[in-house]
Amino acid sequence: MARLVALALAAAIAAPAPAAEPDTNVVFRGATLYDGTDQPGVKGDLHIKGDRIVAVGAVGTVEGAKEVDAAGLVICPGFIDLHTHCDTSNPGLTSKAGRANANYVRQGVTTVVTGNCGAGPVDVGKFFASLEAGGVGTNVVHLAPHNDIREAAMGNANRPPTAAELAKMEALTDKAMADGAWGLATGLIYTPGTYARTDEIVTLARVSARHGGLYASHIRDEGTALLDALDEAIKIGREAGCRVHVSHIKASGPKAWGKSADAVALIEAARKNGQQVTADQYPYAASSTSLRANVVPAKYREGSQKDLVARMDDPEAGPRMKKEIGELLGDGSRYQVARYAPKPTWQGKRISAIAAAEGRDPLDIALEIERNGGAQVVHFGMSEEDVRVYMSRPWVATASDGGVQAPGDTVPHPRSYGTFARKVGRYAIEEKLIPVEQAVRSATGLPADILKLPDRGYLRPGYKADVVVLDPQTFRDTATFDQPHQYPTGVRWVFVNGHAAVADGKHDDGVLGGQVLRHPGKK
Repeated sequence: MARLVALALAAAIAAPAPAAEPDTNVVFRGATLYDGTDQPGVKGDLHIKGDRIVAVGAVGTVEGAKEVDAAGLVICPGFIDLHTHCDTSNPGLTSKAGRANANYVRQGVTTVVTGNCGAGPVDVGKFFASLEAGGVGTNVVHLAPHNDIREAAMGNANRPPTAAELAKMEALTDKAMADGAWGLATGLIYTPGTYARTDEIVTLARVSARHGGLYASHIRDEGTALLDALDEAIKIGREAGCRVHVSHIKASGPKAWGKSADAVALIEAARKNGQQVTADQYPYAASSTSLRANVVPAKYREGSQKDLVARMDDPEAGPRMKKEIGELLGDGSRYQVARYAPKPTWQGKRISAIAAAEGRDPLDIALEIERNGGAQVVHFGMSEEDVRVYMSRPWVATASDGGVQAPGDTVPHPRSYGTFARKVGRYAIEEKLIPVEQAVRSATGLPADILKLPDRGYLRPGYKADVVVLDPQTFRDTATFDQPHQYPTGVRWVFVNGHAAVADGKHDDGVLGGQVLRHPGKK
């Protein structure tokens, strides 16, 4: 009978498509409520009606409401992922295959932030219109992407902009902010952003500040020059007059291991001096980006793919370039191929293993990949100790740095499937590294505060009904580095603006309850 009641409830409140307001009217009884603050969970009820949270705590009889016995379950605000590439991934949010954003919804994410690392749509109005026309499974926040703005103004050029080019970048940033972007994002290891000097970025960050936006950055170096790169980000925020947010904070490469304590001290000193500086982190000791960004020095990445190959073949520049790539690559054992269309059989294998199987040097494998356009790789370059140091700080939010994923033959980083279950389930519930309320806050109230996102991130009456109901005994990540296309367990209900995208543990791709969230502008 209980199963039949649950199925009836799922059918009643899981609308097949997004609407202005769903007909949801449901009360969850006797759950443990984590409200998005740093307070421990408390037993109570939650009433959702339409697209809003109506009551939290002791909820009396509600006429016409469905009732769910939530004893033993946890209810918290929907997770807000501050750092995704859902706009640039394949499939992406604007595609038919990606619009449901299933791998995020199924781990409890109700809002994703795009435009990160300086990459994404420059025409924010057009991007938002496309999302609204097709529907989307999660809410979407967008940042103005510096790399693509610079590319639009001056191509992939390794030089400072002219006055006219800088003015064009300012105009594009201003339009992006006016159209609803929440800040400026840079990716300072990627081209062409890596060629930008600090003063250029300050100029554009001031545009974000005028609109009340933040400055988010994949900083210039996450390895041995980590502290200098953090200093630059803090300086940009100070001179531009805007909040600073450090993307996917880490200490990358064995020579940088242990620098997390110094990085924390540097950021906390800035915070003590009155600056608003925060960071986000994914709970894994491996990162993922292009092989090119990892092993090809920036000075060789100017221009087009054709230019890169020409440098490889140049009798003078080629040998130097290959030597430097080889030094960064090492034996190739730290790099696992995630996506490489020319040879899918290489996906999921370390470059060292590919080289050994083919009787070749690892450098030859890397050069072949770059000649053919490059590959996405997983880089095993962090220490677990550094991951834990950052995770313990109350100003570090949880974010995946992943994208929309569909099960297939690629072998992406598991973070796109498991980030939030891993943080809450493994690190908080199982290992007790941090309290559960801190793990929940790092994915809810804290990112809402960082963005200054109204009406979301907390369980409060009148707030939007972005809500997750979890089984704490089974909420765990199952995605691994070898088998990443696996959804987490333990997610019972996910409401996005009151629409039940997950109901009684079942996800419905047809429920597109997400909304475009436009920045309200400076008040």
